Amino acid sequence: MSEDNPTQTVETAPAEGNAIPNGKGHDPGEDITASAKSPAAQDSEKETVPNSTQNDSPHRTENAGANLPESQEFLSGVEDKKTTRFTDFEGKTSFGMSVFNLGNAIMGSGILGLAYAMANTGVVLFLVLLTVVALLSSYSIHLLLKCSGIVGIRAYEQLGYRAFGTAGKMAAGIAITLQNIGAMSSYLYIVKYEFPLVIQAFLNVDKPAGEWYMNGNYLVIIVSIAVILPLALMKQLGYLGYTSGFSLSCMVFFLISVIYKKFNIPCPFVDFAFNGTASILNITAMDPGGEENPACIPKMANLNSQTAYTIPILAFAFVCHPEVLPIYTELRNATKKKMQHVANISIAVMYSMYFLAALFGYLTFYGEVESELLHTYSRIDPYDTLILCVRVAVLTAVTLTVPIVLFPVRRAIQQMMFPNKTFNWPRHIVIAIILLMFINLLVIFAPNILGIFGIIGATSAPCLIFIFPAVFYIRIVPKEEEPLSSWPKILAFIFAGIGFLFMIMSLSFIIIDWTSGSSKASSGH
Repeated sequence: MSEDNPTQTVETAPAEGNAIPNGKGHDPGEDITASAKSPAAQDSEKETVPNSTQNDSPHRTENAGANLPESQEFLSGVEDKKTTRFTDFEGKTSFGMSVFNLGNAIMGSGILGLAYAMANTGVVLFLVLLTVVALLSSYSIHLLLKCSGIVGIRAYEQLGYRAFGTAGKMAAGIAITLQNIGAMSSYLYIVKYEFPLVIQAFLNVDKPAGEWYMNGNYLVIIVSIAVILPLALMKQLGYLGYTSGFSLSCMVFFLISVIYKKFNIPCPFVDFAFNGTASILNITAMDPGGEENPACIPKMANLNSQTAYTIPILAFAFVCHPEVLPIYTELRNATKKKMQHVANISIAVMYSMYFLAALFGYLTFYGEVESELLHTYSRIDPYDTLILCVRVAVLTAVTLTVPIVLFPVRRAIQQMMFPNKTFNWPRHIVIAIILLMFINLLVIFAPNILGIFGIIGATSAPCLIFIFPAVFYIRIVPKEEEPLSSWPKILAFIFAGIGFLFMIMSLSFIIIDWTSGSSKASSGH
C-alpha cells in the first residue's frame, strides 16, 4: 500500500489517488491541492495551485501523513517547504458543514438564560453588550488563526507549546479539558432534569410512581450510549456537520416558538393552578386609569443587583475557541481568510438568534421571566403541546452538541499524554468512553459539582477566549514583524487585560453568591 512506501505514489500514476488511507474514494486531483505547501505559503497565496503533475508529490498529506505521528504536524520545517505539518488527512469538510459545526459549538444551553439577562440589563444595554462580546470573539479567533498561520500549527495546545513550552501546552490542554467537561456536564444535567419532565407531561402523569423511564439517571445513561457515544466515535469532526445542522434547526424551532408565543400570551400572564382555577398574579391588566400596566412596558436600560451576573453570562455566550482549530484543520482548501469567514458567519447567525430569543422571551414575560425561559412557559400551562415540543427540540440540540465539545477534549488529552503517537482507533474509542463515563458519574452522583464547574468556567473560559489567544499572539508573532509597541500587539495586551477583568468579575460574583447563600436563579424573584 502506498502509505508504507510513499515514493510509490509517483510511479503508479494518479490512479493511486483513489486509494486513500481513510478509505474514501476521491478523484485523483482532488486531494492534491495545497497539500505540499507550507501553511505560510498557503496563506500568502490565497488560492490553491492548479492540479499539475509536479504537485502530485510523494509528500501528499493523505498518503504521507497516514502513518506519521500526530506531532509531525508541528515540526518546525519552515525551511523545508515539503514537510507535512498539518494533521494526517487533507481537509474535506465543506464551508457550510464547518459553519454548522462551529455554530453548534457556540450554541449551548445559554440561550435559555438570555431573556433573563435582558430583563436585568434592559433591551439597549443588552444589545450593546452582546454586540461587543460578538466582536471580541471574532477578534479572538483572528488572533488564533494568525498565530496558527505563522507557525503552521492547527492545535491549540501546540500553539501553547510554541509560545511557552510544555507549561503553555499543559495550561491550554487543561483549560480546554476543564471548560469542555464542564460544558458537557451541564448539557447532560439538562437531559437529566428536563427529559423526565417532558415524558411526564406527554404521558399526562401528575405524580410519577417511580417508573424507570421517568428516572433522569437512567435516561442520561441511555442518551449517552444510544446517541452521544456513536457520534463521539467518528474519526473526524466534519462528519458531525449533519447532526450539527439538525441541532441548529431545533434551536431555530425554539426561536420561532418563542416569537409565536409572544403574540399568544397576554400580559400580565396568568399562573396555572393544578386545581383548575387560575390564580392571577398580584398585578392587574390595567391600572385604574385605564393606562397600560407598568409591568408590561419593556425597559430600555435597567440596572439592579442582578445586572452584574449577566455580564459573565454574555461574555461566555460565544465560547467556541477550543473547536476553532480542529474545524480549521478539516476545512476543505483551508486558508486563514476562509476560516475567519466561517467563524464570522457562525458568530453572526448565533448573534441574531441570541438577540431574537432574548428579546421575544423578555417581551412575553417582562420582569417575571425566569433564569430558565422554558420554566416560565410551564407556569402558564405545564401541558402546552408546543412548549413540550420545544423542550424536546432543546434537549435534542443540547444532546447533539456534546460530541462536538468532546472532540477538543480528546485531542487535548492525546496532545498531553500521547504527543508522538499515530492515530489509533482503540485509543480514540477508549478516551471517548472514559470521558463519557466520567461525565455521567458526575451528573448522576455529584449534581452539586456544577457550582465548582461555575468557578472552573469563570477561570477557563476567559483564558480560552481572551488571555491565551492574546499572549500566544504576543509571543509567537516575531518582534521583527510586529514590535511590542506596534498597534496589533498593544491591542492584544488590552485584550488579555479584558480577559483578566472578566475572570475577576465572574469569580467575585460567584463567591458573593455563595457567601450570601443565594443562587443567581432564585435571588432574582
